[in-house]
Amino acid sequence: MRLVIGISGASGALYGTRLLEVLKNKKIETHLIVTNWGTEIIKHETGLSVDYVKTLASKVYNDNDLASDVSSGSFKFDAMIIIPCSMKTIAGIASGYSSTLLTRVADVALKEKRKLILVPRETPLSAIHLKNMLTLSRLGVVILPAMPAFYHIPKSINDLSNHIVGKVLDQLDIKHNLYKRWQNEIEP
Repeated sequence: MRLVIGISGASGALYGTRLLEVLKNKKIETHLIVTNWGTEIIKHETGLSVDYVKTLASKVYNDNDLASDVSSGSFKFDAMIIIPCSMKTIAGIASGYSSTLLTRVADVALKEKRKLILVPRETPLSAIHLKNMLTLSRLGVVILPAMPAFYHIPKSINDLSNHIVGKVLDQLDIKHNLYKRWQNEIEP
């Protein structure tokens, strides 16, 4: 399996970092694009170095390099996940405005009918945000908001992060045990 992972400038860089860690552990090929603001958010929110995050990927691309191989429809990949996905990125994708490598590759995913998963992390949502997400959903894009559940009784931020990453893996049919699945009976 070959995946393109994007980390944009929305809060929630931990989600993208955790996804990369899990995929590396599963020996899945990943191609990483981090936006300029994504870099800043990684530093600010995670305490991790951007260099460490980049070591988790099979290959890393500069978001300004629209000539890189991953920007072409002839570059085969199974799915693209943008985690977290800013509303600016969603707006660019929804309008077909491919001014960065990240939005160009998302455009390629759409035109080539490849799976595209966006993990927005914003609240509250404006009518414009909702309209853009509806537009993309109608095109077959999976909108997977970073809204962790609590039925698995999370004990830490990592448990919350693992739930969202697990939901992404479910969309890709990748087996995992990152969170306890819902059961009909809730234990006291």
